[in-house]
Formats: sequence, C-alpha cells, structure tokens
Amino acid sequence: MKNLELSGKYVLLRVDFNVPIKEGIIQDDTRIAKSLDTIKYLIDQRARVIIMSHLGRPLKELLPDGQINFAKFSLKPISKKLEEMLNVRVLFSTDCGGPDSIDKRNALETGEILLLENTRFNKQEEKGQAEFAQQLAALGEFYINDAFGAAHREHASTATIARYFDKNHKAFGFLMQREVENGKRVLENPVKPCTAILGGAKVSDKILLISNLMEFCDAILIGGGMAYTLLKAQGYEIGHSLCETDKLELALDLIQKARAKNVKLLLPVDHLAAHSFDDQGPAMLCTDQNVPENQMGLDIGPQTIERYRDEILNSKTLIWNGPMGVFEKPAFETGTREIALAIAEASTNGAYSLVGGGDSVSAVKKFKLADQVSFVSTGGGAMLEMLEGKVLPGIDAMNN
Repeated sequence: MKNLELSGKYVLLRVDFNVPIKEGIIQDDTRIAKSLDTIKYLIDQRARVIIMSHLGRPLKELLPDGQINFAKFSLKPISKKLEEMLNVRVLFSTDCGGPDSIDKRNALETGEILLLENTRFNKQEEKGQAEFAQQLAALGEFYINDAFGAAHREHASTATIARYFDKNHKAFGFLMQREVENGKRVLENPVKPCTAILGGAKVSDKILLISNLMEFCDAILIGGGMAYTLLKAQGYEIGHSLCETDKLELALDLIQKARAKNVKLLLPVDHLAAHSFDDQGPAMLCTDQNVPENQMGLDIGPQTIERYRDEILNSKTLIWNGPMGVFEKPAFETGTREIALAIAEASTNGAYSLVGGGDSVSAVKKFKLADQVSFVSTGGGAMLEMLEGKVLPGIDAMNN
C-alpha cells in the first residue's frame, strides 16, 4: 500500500467490521480498532476513503414477514464509532454502490471517509457476482483489501472486485499484510520444534487442519470435545462426552498417520467431568483416560496440563486453535487458562506463537494474555483455512 500514490484519490477499502451489535450498541470494537492503522494512513495520505464491510448474515436471518432486518444489520452505529475513534467526519451511505453511495462519494473531501451500508444487503455479494463488483469498483481509483476475516470468501467485495484493478491500483492493508505474513511464518518455515495445540468440539471440523499440520509440526496436543472421538476410537470409555461416532475410523486414520510421520499426537490422560454442561456441582476428576458412564469430559485434568505445558515450553513455534474445555464456565476454565499461560511463558522465553480461531482469541482476551503472545489473528475461519493449506480467494484475487 505504501507504494501507491493516493493523495486526492478515491480509495475503496474493504475491511471486516463484522462486530457484535446489540440494540445499536457495539459490544466489542476489536475488529474496528485493528483496521485503524490502515484507515489513518489513508487519511494522512489525503485520500478520499470509501469503506465497505459486511455485518452478519442478513439474508439468512429475515424478519417473520420475509423482509431484511435493516435495523439489526445496519452499519450505521459503526459510522458513529469511527467518527469517535478517528476524530474525522464519516459520511454514511444508505445503500452499497447505489445512487446514495455515488452522491456521497462525489461530496467527499480529501482525508474524509464514506462508509457504505452492509455489503450483504445485496444478494449479489455472497454470489461473487461480477456486475455488483463492477458497480462497487466504479466508486474508486484504487482498491485496498484489509479484510482478512473475509479473505476465505469468494464474494463480490472481497475477491471479484480485485480483478477490476491492475496491480498498480490495488494492495493489501496493514492488517491483511500482518495476517498473511504471520500465517506464512508458521506454514513455510517454522522454527523447530513446532507444536500445535488444537481444541474445539468436533474432530471433523479439524480434519484438514490436523492433516496439514502433520506436514511440519513435531507435536499436536489435542483437547476439547474432539479429544473424546479420538479416545473412543482407541477403545477408551468416554461416558457421554461429545463424540462423533461416525468418525471413529477417520480418527484412527489420523492417529496412524501421525505415527507414520513421527508426529507426537498427544491426547488427555485425565479429565475434569460432570453430569452435563449445566451441572452446577463441583467437577469430578477422572485420573486416567477413561470417563465414567454417567459423566462427560469438560476439561483436561492436571496431569494433562503438566504434560502439555512441558511440550509447549520446549517448543520454538506454537500454533493454538481451540480451547481445552468449556472455558466459559469457571469450573472448566483451568485447562484453557493454563495452556494460555504456558504459551505466553514460552513466547516470553523467545518462542513464536500464533493464536487463531474465535474461541482461542476469546480465551487469551479473557485471561488478559493477548499482549503476551506473538500474534493474535482476527480472522478465525480465514486463518483456519490458511493453516489447512487452502488458497484464500481474497488473497488469490489480489495476487493475480
């Protein structure tokens, strides 16, 4: 982006402002804050900045009468928040690429901002339709993509639009650049030993991720609900813990693949359990890999924490995607908290750590450790697909 001459030019900037909004109040402005470096740079360059973003899935959550819920999914509250954060005038367009966008675009002064309404109010957006992308492209002389969180989507404003700008008129924003550089750092040349810590509910959601990580990781530490499918596949009792019974053969295949590649695939050796997610009583400690018939595993136990901690502290590169248990509940937060602390300690000692995925990011924030790890990705799904080895459309379209 710094190679472009942007003074006085109309610059289309795609960001990811998909933030939680409740009754018009923004609940978490992290994604907005992460985009400010790019926006401030464009303002300082005296560009005329036209910002695009999606918010939620308005066409999937229609009102009972079948109409779009404009009040719930409008970006209007974000325009006010941007004015506060940047202390500059932010115009707001009631459409996205239509007559109001054109009128307000033409009224933009240098160093000012126009925020367009939610791109997903247009059904052409998620279809990646060329006509809509061309309509948006006509608003700007340059295109900057800073929306890593949407880079895995082949949408009109994230991928199709980039094809209407030549290489001298498009670039990544600072956030996108950091995300790509940090993803490549672990994918292409990780310092060894390299360890991945994976959690979450379903092993089926992480098949591609585990398979790709085995290509360059020395150890993979498993926690969360997905661990119980892998334990069940090996004949352990798991009570009524989460389990994908139709994926047991696949789980065995992953275990065998790890052995063949000489990758340590570590599973919990003890657990904290309860009768159900809603059990208010004290957690039960299961001192081996089995979970009793009337219990469900909801966190890793102290032996597992110690074992995983040792592995983490002996690593030079760390990738964390997914919690170790139901960390939202105080009784089952210990495993996730201790793993987060170990990753922070390893980072302080010189290891490189990448935290990606919504729940992992929430965990490092909850335990106030976000500034103690090397990099926290803003793009859960996009970072996951990048680590799976997939080509991201939003990046591919910029490079071609």
